[in-house]
Amino acid sequence: MIRVAVAGAAGRMGETVCAAVEGAEDLELTGRADPALGVAVADVLGDADVLVDFTTPGTAVENARAALAAGVHVVIGTTGFDVDALSGARGANVFIAPNFAIGAVLMTQFAVEAAKHMAKAEIIELHHDRKVDAPSGTAARTAELMRGEVPIHSVRLPGLVAHQEVILGDVGQTLTIRHDSTDRTSFMPGVLLAIRRVGALETSPLVGLEHLL
Repeated sequence: MIRVAVAGAAGRMGETVCAAVEGAEDLELTGRADPALGVAVADVLGDADVLVDFTTPGTAVENARAALAAGVHVVIGTTGFDVDALSGARGANVFIAPNFAIGAVLMTQFAVEAAKHMAKAEIIELHHDRKVDAPSGTAARTAELMRGEVPIHSVRLPGLVAHQEVILGDVGQTLTIRHDSTDRTSFMPGVLLAIRRVGALETSPLVGLEHLL
């Protein structure tokens, strides 16, 4: 049984993660940390094997360092911070994913392959209006892996969840690769996979769900 604590547990993603953990037979939810709940991350580390962080860029690194110091592995879904800030951290493993949806990972892989054969590309990413970072971590990661200059256009509107399309163009043709998450449950298989695998990572911190598939 893997014991799991969630940071950002009162947020929409945090609540969905808590429900997914509670529904998994091999996982146990041992703590919910969130300022809205009056519970600090330090209060939940003692009973946890893994801390899942869906907080904000300003607190994710601090939370991860506290967990590592306590020997607790960390799975981070927060984006918008410098991953290098955790490069020297020791004590346990860190796994970071810009996107936990399997389809989004496949979208990025398909876009990387297509970029080898098409002249130019641009990315449009669309998220709910409460998302604090722009561009999204998924878009930034996609552009990085595609290599070269790939412009990113960000849209923030109510009614959206998480959507991205990569439009590639060449002489007389275009190719569009799009992924849509219409519900936050789309991220849960990837989150649970990361929780189960983070303790056995040979490299830490490790970025990208594609490494676990």
